[in-house]
Amino acid sequence: MSTGSTAERSLQHWSEAGRTGMEAFYALATEDYRQLALAADWPRVLADRAHEGWSMLDVACGSGKFPTALRLHTDLGEVPAIAYDLLDPSAFSVQEARGVLAPPFVGRHDLVMTLQDLPAERTGYDVVWATHALYALPADELDVAAQRIVAALAPGGLGLVAQATSTSHYLAFYDAFRAGVRDATPYTSAEQVRDALTGAGADVRDQRITYRTGSDDRAVIEGFLQRCAFDDSVSLAQMEDAPVLGDYLASCRDESGAYTFEHEAALLWF
Repeated sequence: MSTGSTAERSLQHWSEAGRTGMEAFYALATEDYRQLALAADWPRVLADRAHEGWSMLDVACGSGKFPTALRLHTDLGEVPAIAYDLLDPSAFSVQEARGVLAPPFVGRHDLVMTLQDLPAERTGYDVVWATHALYALPADELDVAAQRIVAALAPGGLGLVAQATSTSHYLAFYDAFRAGVRDATPYTSAEQVRDALTGAGADVRDQRITYRTGSDDRAVIEGFLQRCAFDDSVSLAQMEDAPVLGDYLASCRDESGAYTFEHEAALLWF
């Protein structure tokens, strides 16, 4: 097995060439964002912090699935317009996310960079969030990234990182993939992010949600799992036959062959 940078492979997949894989992933992963939208009274949470000229930073914005889920599953009609800055190392992702923004989210600055590279002067945000966004963040850069995200928040502002825990599907699957198919740098867990935020001086409240996703369509499952690994060169059949990973996948499959994946996400409010 060869080693590889998960961050580099992730960035390669967040591109026009990776659109098919992205869409395959969201056949199931859209549920991640619906669950986050339902986990809090977002109209109240946002309206309570609203003021003239307020602003928000979406860290590692991806394709904008969280603001889309908020508009679909909550009523934000009373929330005033908020200037929405998009940060992601992928210019493709920033463009995709900007394209789906709608009131109350009003696109402002495009910041094509990593969180670690966020300039010190980018501060004073009333809301900063990173939703299922920091998995490929290298462990040795996590403390710097946590310092940047905490420093970006205005006094009294609201921060949120939503991230899968170490026992959740995304982490468990990728650990098994790395052990049985191809070595790579591990994903960053919610627990690691929580500790880094605390170390950066944030007062963190850890809220947990659990839910399931799955399908009996093997093409759907294959596309979803390939994106979970940022590797579309390994078929579902090969994953099922692989050491370690095969055992994990067998534990997710019922007698009919349908797959169900168990998720636990931590909402880290700070």
